[in-house]
Amino acid sequence: MRTSEIAKRFLDYFQQQGHMVVPSASLISPNPTTLFTIAGMVPFIPYLLGEQTPPKSRMASNQKCVRTLDIEEVGKTTRHGTFFQMVGNFSFGDYFKEEAIHYAWDLLTRPQDQGGYGFDPETLWVTTYTDDDEARSIWRNEGFDPEHMEILGMEDNFWTTGGPGPGGPCSEIYVDRGPKYGVEGGPSADENRYIEIWDLVFENYEVDNVKSKTDLHIVGELEHKNIDTGAGLERLAYLLQGKENIYETDEVYPVIEAAERISGRKYGENEDDDVRFRVVADHVRSALMIMSDGVRPSNVGRGYVLRRLLRRSIRSMRMLGVRDEVLPQLFPVSKDAMAPSYPELNDTFAEVSESAYGEESAFRRTLDKGTTILDAAVEKARKSSSEEVSGDDAFTLHDTYGFPIELTLEMAEEQGVKVDEAKFRELMNEQKSRARADALKKRHNVDLSVYDDLRKNLAEPQKFLGYTDFSSRSRVIGIIQEGKGAVPAVTAPATVEVLLDRSPFYAEAGGQLADQGEILSDDGAVLEVDDVQNPIKGLTVHQCRLTEGTLTLEAQVTATIDRVRRGAIARSHTATHMVHKALREELGPQATQRGSEDAPNRLRFDFQWSQAPSRSAMDAVEARVNDRLRDNLAVTTEEMKFDDAIALGAMHLFGEKYGDIVRVVSIGEDGWSRELCGGTHVDHVGKIGAVSIMSEASVGTGVRRVDAVVGQGAYQYNAREHALVSQLSDTLNARPDELEARVATLLAKLKESDRRLAAAYESQLAQSVPDLVAQAQQSPAPIKVAAKNVGHFGSADALRKTVTDIRARLGEDDPTVVALAGVTEDQKPVIYVATNEKARKDGIKAGDLVRGASKILGGGGGGKPDFAQGGGQDADKIDQALSALTDQVLKG
Repeated sequence: MRTSEIAKRFLDYFQQQGHMVVPSASLISPNPTTLFTIAGMVPFIPYLLGEQTPPKSRMASNQKCVRTLDIEEVGKTTRHGTFFQMVGNFSFGDYFKEEAIHYAWDLLTRPQDQGGYGFDPETLWVTTYTDDDEARSIWRNEGFDPEHMEILGMEDNFWTTGGPGPGGPCSEIYVDRGPKYGVEGGPSADENRYIEIWDLVFENYEVDNVKSKTDLHIVGELEHKNIDTGAGLERLAYLLQGKENIYETDEVYPVIEAAERISGRKYGENEDDDVRFRVVADHVRSALMIMSDGVRPSNVGRGYVLRRLLRRSIRSMRMLGVRDEVLPQLFPVSKDAMAPSYPELNDTFAEVSESAYGEESAFRRTLDKGTTILDAAVEKARKSSSEEVSGDDAFTLHDTYGFPIELTLEMAEEQGVKVDEAKFRELMNEQKSRARADALKKRHNVDLSVYDDLRKNLAEPQKFLGYTDFSSRSRVIGIIQEGKGAVPAVTAPATVEVLLDRSPFYAEAGGQLADQGEILSDDGAVLEVDDVQNPIKGLTVHQCRLTEGTLTLEAQVTATIDRVRRGAIARSHTATHMVHKALREELGPQATQRGSEDAPNRLRFDFQWSQAPSRSAMDAVEARVNDRLRDNLAVTTEEMKFDDAIALGAMHLFGEKYGDIVRVVSIGEDGWSRELCGGTHVDHVGKIGAVSIMSEASVGTGVRRVDAVVGQGAYQYNAREHALVSQLSDTLNARPDELEARVATLLAKLKESDRRLAAAYESQLAQSVPDLVAQAQQSPAPIKVAAKNVGHFGSADALRKTVTDIRARLGEDDPTVVALAGVTEDQKPVIYVATNEKARKDGIKAGDLVRGASKILGGGGGGKPDFAQGGGQDADKIDQALSALTDQVLKG
């Protein structure tokens, strides 16, 4: 029975029992403190806590989940997995224990030809909470064998959210795999033999003062009791498919088979290789599913977790002997295995795979560079008394070479040395403190709990009036003073955050910068609004400078935005939609948005694309946008259901959280551009004036960035360009249409002049060789030294060749050192040093000599014992450096 069929049977069964079947929520957690959805009940928490009213009192789902606390353990055993699925049924104040237990027993034991799973009742065991006689009685009434029941305490069989709220006993269902897998005696005797497959939670208590799983206070019975159940789909799958573990199921094992084909090795033949096969299978599937929900590789948050998964997959394949690119062969296999359960994977695979393959290309370069540096650090560690890679070396690997600390730890452990992780963390914290300071400025060092408290005390949601109004009469419902938190009043001068019951100010969101303006209270307080933010969901704060008077809670105020700034931002935001549409027309549907910033008179637009678009393509995008501006298309907005908007073809960002009702911004009566958007826009695109693309460049693997100016900004940009062309025309005595040819001619002449000059320098250099050789040969010193400041020398290759030529002419009769230094085109000093074999036998190494000389030059260098090079900043010290080098050679 395929995994997709197992999930379908679960959902079909509960739909027949009156449950609303809902699709899986995104893997991106709605909780700001959690990166991913970590359990099947997470999307239902607002219903379980009574914060929201569920659309139906009975619901069921197959929820995608990711847990990342034990990524390093994945593969070492067959029990750990990163991505997994939870099927569950939920009741919100509807049925309770009797029905929940009956449904579980019925579905598990019902014959497969009748839509059930067909488990033998004799193989099933359950655990119940100490005080839950009711649950045990219900199980017996279902015909359950009392000998297969275990009674456990609060540590194992009592559930809470971890804080105040609902809680209650649970009953866990296990399958006995038989004596082959362990000792007899039930789940408490051997959890390898007895596998938990389903947990039924009976939420009938209100709890508070939760200090641990066993230290909590039960306030009393809940008025409305809930049922929350979860069954691990992968566990059900390997049991029903007759497999040994989750890695052998139909949604995971195909990747192992593909890895076998690529590597030529076999799963099951070598324990170390088996770990690597399992890492690849788990991480490729997990990465695919995470990326399909909109996450892309980065160095922060979810993106960093994803990057680790991809990179551990790639490195595991390399340890299986594969040095070529592997994701283009593994990702399609995983997609085909998962698509029966998630058909939408086919829709997103093109851009998902493009991003993954780009990450692999980048990491392979990082791996090649970083491995060499790490090997040197490990060798140094082995020679030290601590046998530990220093925190400084680990930090350099991370900061300079992009080597994640987790990878450094893993690779160092494989080579038998430790890493000074504490020092690394210290250096990382120092680096992060600067970024953290910038982030704190956004919320004026206010603790997030202050915002939570203010939101909870809102009598009704704050209202945004800015789509239609530039000014409003409002009431102050919250004041936060920097350094003090929530206060009832504040007197100027002060930096404050102000909450209003209604406001025309747009809070920064969706790439659109916040409005600015002023707030004037009826009793004389004057506030300059510099920024508007949503520090937590459902709360808008105005970041202000109180310049006059005293502001108090409940004060009546007039809030007015800067209309000029708003108009300029609106033009940029509408232009961003047009650039997005034009890019998709020119490049294709894979050119989807990855980020944006809409500022006064300028825009920045990031989009998914693997390589630099041609100049002609970007010219076509700019031309298309300006053609549409001249058409003066109408811009309209409409609120509708999310599904209706998608059916209309509205663009939306993967991974972005949308409500049931969304706002659709359309450009053109025929919907030339149509996007889900909460921002502000012009009503006709002709009001934008013009859009000029200034640049297009890469900002990350598979992501490009367009910078453009809009309206007045475009006019000023074009005016500067025109002035520059006029100036060049005057300087070069050429008409504007002749400039390209004239500049090309001048560049060709300059290139020829540079070639001739370099040839002259090289000829001069060659002519000095006989004298240098003669001077060295005639020296009475036991070590022959040929050292000279050659000044300008032409090409670096010429200087390098001259050094080795002189060394060859001097031969091997005596220890010999050749050191030539000169000045590059940008007036920076360089030095090249070569030694012959006799000198090296005497312990004279070119790398050591270069390092000493380069230090005098204000720089650094190094190389091998026979040849090395270096440079610096101070060309005036070339003679001093050569003199010091000569002394070092002759004096030892």
